[in-house]
Amino acid sequence: MCYSCLNIFFLMHLVRSPLRLSLGGGGTDLPSYYRKRGGYLIAAAINKYVYTSIIKPFSKGIYLKYSELEKVKTPEEIKHNIFREVLSMDEGINNEAKIEITTLADIPYGTGLGSSGAFTVSLLKALSLWNKEGKSNIKIAEEACHIEIDRLQEPVGKQDQFISALGGIQEFYFNKDDSVEVKPLNIPKHCMRSFKESCLIFYTGKSRSASKILLEQDKKSKENSTDMIYNLDQTKDLGFTTRNLLLNGDVMQYGLLLKDHWNNKLKRSPSMCSEELKESYEIALNNGALGGKLIGAGGGGFFMFISNDRNQLRDVMLKKGYIELDFQFDYLGVHTLISD
Repeated sequence: MCYSCLNIFFLMHLVRSPLRLSLGGGGTDLPSYYRKRGGYLIAAAINKYVYTSIIKPFSKGIYLKYSELEKVKTPEEIKHNIFREVLSMDEGINNEAKIEITTLADIPYGTGLGSSGAFTVSLLKALSLWNKEGKSNIKIAEEACHIEIDRLQEPVGKQDQFISALGGIQEFYFNKDDSVEVKPLNIPKHCMRSFKESCLIFYTGKSRSASKILLEQDKKSKENSTDMIYNLDQTKDLGFTTRNLLLNGDVMQYGLLLKDHWNNKLKRSPSMCSEELKESYEIALNNGALGGKLIGAGGGGFFMFISNDRNQLRDVMLKKGYIELDFQFDYLGVHTLISD
């Protein structure tokens, strides 16, 4: 059924927010690092989404439908931490509320594509429509960061919320005063075509908790660990090198650079990758991949490779049981599909 047909039967707000690829500099967006040294990274939104719908049910209560079902009277009773925090901040949600919120996702949670940030962004956008507030996407991103980092004290960065809210391919400067500068990375079309033709992404079938992996990085950064700060300084430099290579269309050199990203991340978080995944990485390098990395904090999720022999790499990865992710870039960011 089409969206316009749905609108005949329900008073509905429906939004979607994109997931992301981290292309360079990931990890420098955590406050524990950028408040000391300033962070920089490049991220791209892709056409895989988190969807949030809000309708007004017949009965009083707060109805939540995600991987679980909840029906409560007040936000304080909600088990899901992001739902609870967001709805607790909304003055209109109380024991007289009548609201039903449903979330769906194209990709499983815990696979490294920024689903938690996209979830928060999608929820905030939908509630902004529900409350007739009309918040800008940049405001949505800032609020999502405030909820996850400041209120929930999660050891996460800011890239997921900002790239999901804004879309496109963006470079982010994370300043010591907590401000974020965003600049579209205007990669020439022929360079983008070359990148897309060389990039392959595979789901490993392994999910993980980014928070557990990032907690050690966050802790060591706060403690001014020399090794951790130096590693993240190098990661930031890799982000700037990524920028130059992508703008110049040097995709093959970017593929080689991804090996530096991979090795640097392993030094930062030795436990981020199982022996099985390390073996798969080496197999990929011997079968057409110039370089690659696990997207996100690591531990599982998706491999991203740059390859000069896509068919050979695809064949060997599929034989290992990995699933290829077909994707395009998303340039809209979080946006409305239906709104009354």
